[in-house]
Amino acid sequence: MTCLEAPRPVGLRPGTCQPHGVRLPPWRHGLSTFPTTSLCRACTLVSRQLTICNAQSYADDLRVAASQSPTSVRSRLLAAEREEAKAVLSLFLRQKGLRSTLAARIVNKSDGFIEHLVSKLQNTYRSRYVGGRELSTPEIRDALMPYLEALSREHGDGLVEVVENFSDPFSEEREALSSSMVLTPTSSNKQKAIARVSTPTSGGALPELVLFLLELGMDHEEIKNVVRKFPAFAYYNVDRKIKPLVELLIELGVPRSSIPGIIKKRPQLCGISLSDNLKPMMVYLENIGVNKAQWSKVICRFPALLTYSRNKVETTVSFLTELGVSKENIGKILTRCPHLMSYSVDDNLKPTAEYFRSIGADVASLIQKSPQAFGLNVEAKLKPITEFFLERGFSMDEIGIMVNRFGIIHTLSLEENLLPKYEFFLTMEYPRGELVKFPQYFGYSLDQRIKPRYARMTNCGVRLILNQMLSVSDSRFEEILKKKAVV
Repeated sequence: MTCLEAPRPVGLRPGTCQPHGVRLPPWRHGLSTFPTTSLCRACTLVSRQLTICNAQSYADDLRVAASQSPTSVRSRLLAAEREEAKAVLSLFLRQKGLRSTLAARIVNKSDGFIEHLVSKLQNTYRSRYVGGRELSTPEIRDALMPYLEALSREHGDGLVEVVENFSDPFSEEREALSSSMVLTPTSSNKQKAIARVSTPTSGGALPELVLFLLELGMDHEEIKNVVRKFPAFAYYNVDRKIKPLVELLIELGVPRSSIPGIIKKRPQLCGISLSDNLKPMMVYLENIGVNKAQWSKVICRFPALLTYSRNKVETTVSFLTELGVSKENIGKILTRCPHLMSYSVDDNLKPTAEYFRSIGADVASLIQKSPQAFGLNVEAKLKPITEFFLERGFSMDEIGIMVNRFGIIHTLSLEENLLPKYEFFLTMEYPRGELVKFPQYFGYSLDQRIKPRYARMTNCGVRLILNQMLSVSDSRFEEILKKKAVV
């Protein structure tokens, strides 16, 4: 990893750190308050040799912001950026297989690394930051995710150690530069954000964001819960972020009463630029077959769909195409089950597809019929279901047939569904082949459908195959029983 030098202002010549001959960022020249002996820290290594010289851009950007932006805007943007950076890091760690609670714990004690990520953001979007314009969630994610991926490739299993032990070589400079900027300590960001939506203004009124959300139908406690979940939300501008989204949702047919629920599920949706991100994403999804007339249902089911980056969506679409799913059917899948987009291609979709293929399932057909099955863990969920049937004498070929005929069979609970229903199946004295022919048996209620129908059938002295006994309507079931009884 190379040490990147900040852009050099006109008229300044680069200097070097005498102990190591390292080139110094131009803004350091002429600043006698920072002793030369400390400058080589810009090229020190954190755990496992992670270079941290890019942290210099943080102080550089704060210096620019301090001279050109109002204090209140700077403070709000910095607080929002920190929370967005924390959200991205948490998402990244979860994608790498960490539990949500562990990822949150790592993020909360990695203040130095979060500040480093913020400096990356401000260096990437320097002109926008100086102008006081808020970054959208996808912009923040697109700037940080590739960087985190690069660190992950470099440090492998040691990435968590690097994140937790990241030391900030510019802490003194940042403290001096930010003293007039009312920087919010990272450890209290959540409390500050909650206070922001809880405390009346100097005039005694509640903040504009709170008033707007109350009018929308949320109560004050719900608003505070949203901020606890996603503190950056407290800093979103009503006119530039919240109102435009609400208007768009109403235009798409989302009932006004459903909008609070969408915000509670995915407050990040409010941070996305409508013109730069959200609307182009909708057009892209419509072009691959998502039913534009169903947007209200899609968004209500899974508002996070529109918060994903174009790269992530295209990666998933490309994978589905490789499986043999047509463009039209990809759109149908995402219309019916937009949650599929939340599954990682490498961590969920590929391993699951390979496993289903190994047991004889038609993967392209299966993901169209039962996309929810592809979010399951192979070791923890899929293999135990397969073993359940193998232990009861079913062959792998028979299991593959059952999966193709009833795709959600691997999503069912062993203890609460498969086991009790299989045990009752044995009392009915059907041959095992009946389950291979009609695995949908496991999809019916044992107490409300299977047992009553079986009791009625036996009382009539009639014997029906499982399909006839369970899949027909009550009236049709009675007709079949009468015919069989007469015969």
